[in-house]
Amino acid sequence: MTNSKGATESINGIEMYYETRGEGEPLVLIHGGGGVGATWDLIFKETPDGYRLIIPDMRGHGRSTNPSNEFSFRQLALDLFELLDKLKVDRFKAIGMSLGAKTLLHVATQQPNRVAAMVLVSGTPYFPAPARAAMRALDPDNRTEQEWNQMRQWHVHGDDQIRQLWRHMNALSESYDDVNFTPPYLSTIAAPTLIIHGDRDPLYPVNAAMEMYSAIPSSFLWVVPNGGHGPIFGDIAPRFVETALSFLGGAWAKQ
Repeated sequence: MTNSKGATESINGIEMYYETRGEGEPLVLIHGGGGVGATWDLIFKETPDGYRLIIPDMRGHGRSTNPSNEFSFRQLALDLFELLDKLKVDRFKAIGMSLGAKTLLHVATQQPNRVAAMVLVSGTPYFPAPARAAMRALDPDNRTEQEWNQMRQWHVHGDDQIRQLWRHMNALSESYDDVNFTPPYLSTIAAPTLIIHGDRDPLYPVNAAMEMYSAIPSSFLWVVPNGGHGPIFGDIAPRFVETALSFLGGAWAKQ
């Protein structure tokens, strides 16, 4: 995507970097854990017509800072609200992947009327055992050189920032209240919701998507055959974009 405008806002004790592209209805894109807003360039080759994309680097990721080391999905939602308030965006649509999807669950339950529609990719209402095991094993000292090199391309504040991110992910293995969305709580989500999940996701088994689909009132489910975690990259990206934009455009609600 081209013609992006980057800026930084002081929000909740951090400096939050974000980019905006296009004109029209606000569409927020929230990256996955350890990623950055720029990873959406791998999905959206062009800015969709009729949308103003708002693409943040979430707390501690990419160009955004996190001097207090405070990290929770609830806090990420509060950061997003503050950013959107500063941008004078009241109601918006959103796509979130993994970390982004869990953040949107907080957003859509804390302030349901602000979310017009959302797409949750590789989300989960709680951390299942495979995810906890993977997070528990995550340590900066056991990462490969290839992983370090990739992270250094995305996260511009040095190796300490990267270590902090991996330590936050490790600490989530013992977190039980931040991501704990029961069916009654999910039922308060007012936004039409498209849930996209790989049937071979090694972190969040597909039943997590089924549970969200059963509990969120106006929800749709796309299970990607042979799809892993974040099954929207590569050859399937154009189909994802077409499907997500069709859903967000409201065509499905009229069927």
